[in-house]
Amino acid sequence: MTRPARLTGAALCAALALIAAVWILEDLAELGSPADLAWSWTGDPGSQYFVRGRVATSLADPLLLAVCAATAVAALRSRHAASALVATGAVTLALRLPGLWAPGSGALVTALLELALAAGLVVTAAAGRRRADIPHEQLPTRPRTGPAVTAGLLLLAGIVPVVSWEVHTAAQLPPEITVDRFLGGRSLMGPALAPPPGWVAVILVALYGTAAVSAFARARHTRAFGLLAGAFLTATGLALLARVVRFEVIPHFAEARTIEQMYVLTAVFGVFGGLAVLVLLAGRGVPVAAPAPYGPYGSYGPPPAPPYPPPPGW
Repeated sequence: MTRPARLTGAALCAALALIAAVWILEDLAELGSPADLAWSWTGDPGSQYFVRGRVATSLADPLLLAVCAATAVAALRSRHAASALVATGAVTLALRLPGLWAPGSGALVTALLELALAAGLVVTAAAGRRRADIPHEQLPTRPRTGPAVTAGLLLLAGIVPVVSWEVHTAAQLPPEITVDRFLGGRSLMGPALAPPPGWVAVILVALYGTAAVSAFARARHTRAFGLLAGAFLTATGLALLARVVRFEVIPHFAEARTIEQMYVLTAVFGVFGGLAVLVLLAGRGVPVAAPAPYGPYGSYGPPPAPPYPPPPGW
């Protein structure tokens, strides 16, 4: 990427991170307890009932804050800057889109601002790309076959619990509430900035699937999308693991109900599977040979003309 594009992308990411930080600090000032805010991010029912109407952020906000901060650094230094900007912009667009029809002026203004910044990330990445044949240009590397295939399998496996829990939840709820879980509605009582849980599930399936296909193909953008997918898999696993630990399900795993055992297994897989994806795709990829700045002598242009007058036997 060009230097101006890198600086622009880093500035846009910093703006997105700043917006998330402002909302988190506002919630922290409202509650006065970091622990209560953190428990509300895990989705703990008791904590969410206690803070209902008092907080605006959800697990997506600290996660976006961390992702945008990491992308800002990558935009300045990494050869994968373009794909990192696209991945972060696309996920931010998807997560903030429901804010356009969510109640509350604060959520609407935040959604509009973040959607504009996220779209700017995608445009900056597309407009700031350099030609691959420019001498000394650092090209994005492809992941190595073994780690890429393993990460792809883990991400595909991560889709299974997401879909399974959504099917289970839909079977337990009336149809109108199920629709609200995907598109938002008055039946949802979550934080103002939180996207509908069904909508988040669709985003996770799309993200995990895209990253898995990229890993199997060993595409150059695998690192950006795979690390982002691994971060979401780890974060959701940690949130669920915190809940099952709080309810003391793990010490009584053998006596627990089947659904409680599935919660534990989903949480453990999310944490360890997500960390494994991060480790597998964070390593160095296959080195790329940069194009030679100059070809061998005589490789450019037409062949030299014969001398005049030509020597005997020419």
